Parts: sequence; structure tokens; C-alpha cells
Amino acid sequence: MHPVAGCAARFWRHSVLIFVSCVFAGAVHAATPAQWVKSFWPTAKAAGISWATYQAALGNFTPDPAVLEKASNQAEFNQTIWMYLHKTVTERRIVTGQAMLGQYGALLKKIEARYGVDRHVVLAIWGMETTYGDVLNNPAIVKNVIRSLATLAYQGGSRAKFGRSQLVAALKIAQHGDITPQRMTGSWAGAMGHTQFIPTTYAAYAVDFDGDGKRDIWNNIGDALASTANYLKKSGWQSGATWGYEVTVPKGSYKLVGSERSLSAWQKLGVRRAGGKAFPRPGDSARLFAPAGADGPAFLLIKNFGVIKRYNNADAYALAVGHLADRIRGGGAFAVDWPDADLRLSDTELMQVQKLLADRGLYSGEIDGNIGSGSRAAIMSYQETLGLAADGQVSQKLLEMLQSGK
Repeated sequence: MHPVAGCAARFWRHSVLIFVSCVFAGAVHAATPAQWVKSFWPTAKAAGISWATYQAALGNFTPDPAVLEKASNQAEFNQTIWMYLHKTVTERRIVTGQAMLGQYGALLKKIEARYGVDRHVVLAIWGMETTYGDVLNNPAIVKNVIRSLATLAYQGGSRAKFGRSQLVAALKIAQHGDITPQRMTGSWAGAMGHTQFIPTTYAAYAVDFDGDGKRDIWNNIGDALASTANYLKKSGWQSGATWGYEVTVPKGSYKLVGSERSLSAWQKLGVRRAGGKAFPRPGDSARLFAPAGADGPAFLLIKNFGVIKRYNNADAYALAVGHLADRIRGGGAFAVDWPDADLRLSDTELMQVQKLLADRGLYSGEIDGNIGSGSRAAIMSYQETLGLAADGQVSQKLLEMLQSGK
């Protein structure tokens, strides 16, 4: 899985609207790799690692330049949620997921029976993380995890603490005999196997589903998918419930976006499930979510959406997993189309929105590009003067209206 100390460790970038700052502060070590290996031994020994395991894993350690390059890369991902969904919930992932549902149906049924986690969600996470294991066959991407983590630990800087803690956990995996150091492969930041567990997550949640004595998330599909189900279960997965529902929202109710109440209470406010279906569990608490405002789909998100976010703490990721799971199940596309715009406004454009609102006497806060509650309240007031749905959503369309003098 991929909570990796605040920094994405995926084989490819899915993270959206997230500023990735995995930047080394500069090399802080003066030791050679061999000297560093010698100096790290007391730490490993104190954690119960044998000298034989340590030597097998790090005896010939050399830093991986590709890991250093990845870790020092700094990028800003400025995609909208809907562009992210377009790139991730693809026809290929849907069709392949349905094929995997057929191929591993009996196994998935057993996993769902044991852990109470929807098999389609487990499949969707597998699809999102490694395209159902396809990425694991790419030698240009897959790296030796122990070498990668040792590189991070050796190099120093902002990732060294993460590298050290994960390296110790990886050495414990090798010592337990789940896999040899040489076959322990994953991403440059240590995310391993079919569903991308970092070593400490593996230690806490990986399971030996087939009872062969090894928790093999690299080569054993059952172990990998059961480990993911176990993680979700222990993170609070509510058995028998979905992740959320696409809904229609009355024009005057967008001010309630972000608030939470029961599904039955939302119904009384005029919020309806898309397609007119009833909510199967009207007592469930749900949060109203409208990432594109009135110009796109809206959702009522229940507890399991937050559980998916434990895997990757981004609304975009959880929405993609939930929607992919629904599509694998046989569901259709969203009932309401997303807007055409692909990118968020830049900081300069966001400040321009604030200034134009201030010029109209609607906004009195800082012109800083930070669209908080004050900015959203001003946007809603502006939208109401034009007779629009007051969703508080900042967009290219809003900026153009403000610039036109409306």
C-alpha cells in the first residue's frame, strides 16, 4: 500500500492536486557505502536482524542513482479530479478487472467471506496500484527494495528517516523467510508487490492466505489480495456497505457541500440518488461531495470512502477506486458528465479571482490564492447575484465571468 511518509511511492504517478516534495536536503553523509553499511549494523542488530541476513541483503550495497534521481525530483500535479479519473478508470482497466473477476472469482469469494470486504474494491485497488500485476513485469520500473531503501537511508536528507525505518522492516521480512533479499522487488520508494505495501505496512497487515508459511505479496495473488482486504478490514471497512452514491442536488443546496448527515436527512433536503434508486441503508451518515460544483457529478460519501483513503489519502484516488469497482461490477459511467476543463487555476489566476471579488465588495480577505471559506462564501454570493447555483466552486468559467464584468 502506499502511505509512505507523505510521499507517493507508486510505479507511476496517480496522485492529484498534491505537491510532491520528496527533495533531498543534500548529502549529509561522509562515509563510503561500505562504511555506512558497517555503521548501520548496530541498528539492524538491535532490531533482531542476524548477521547472515544483513550480509546477504547489504554485503555488496551500492547506491542506486535512479532512486536518487526519483527522490530529488520535485513536481506539482495540477490535474483536476475528473482528468485523473479519465486517465485511471480506463476501458482497459475495467475490462481487465472484469476478466480478473472471472479468473479469480472463487479466490475472491473466499477473501470476501473471510474479511467482509467487497471483492470489487479489492480488485480495483489491484488495478490502480499495478494494473493487475502487469507493471511488476517491467524490469525498467521494478527495483530491488532493499537497495532502494538503503540508498534513501545512506544518502541522508529528508528521506533518510523513512529509508532507515523501512529498511529495518524489509530486513525483518527477509529474515522471516517470506522472500529473499534479491527477490524483494518494488518501487523506488519501497512499495512492494501486487498491491504496493511498504515494509512497515506489510509487517502489520500482510497475511499468508494459502497457509504455505509465507506472506508472498509478490508472486501469490491470494496472499496479495487477502492482505489488501485485511488492511481495509482493520482500517474500519463496513461490511455490506458501498463507498458512496452519485446524487442529484437541488440548485440551492450546494452550500451544504462538505457537511455530513444521514442519507434519510439528505433525502428530506431534496438530494436524490442518481437514476432514482432508493438508498439501501438510509441511516448511514454521508458527506456531500461535489468536486466540480454544479458543473459535474455530486456524491454522498459514506464511511468506506474514508477507509479507501487510508490506502492513499486523496479524494481522487478513493473516487477512482470506488468508480472502478462499480464498473468492474457491471455498473455504468457517471450519470452527469464532468466539465471540459482539465486543469486547476494557477495561483496567479486564483489571486485574480480573489481580487475581482474584492473589487465587487464581496471579499475582504488576503489576496493569496488560498481559496478558503471566506473566498468560497464570496464566490457563492457572486453566483447568487447571477442566479446561478451557489456551489462556491472556483473554475475557469468563474474567472471568465468575473473578467467579463458580469
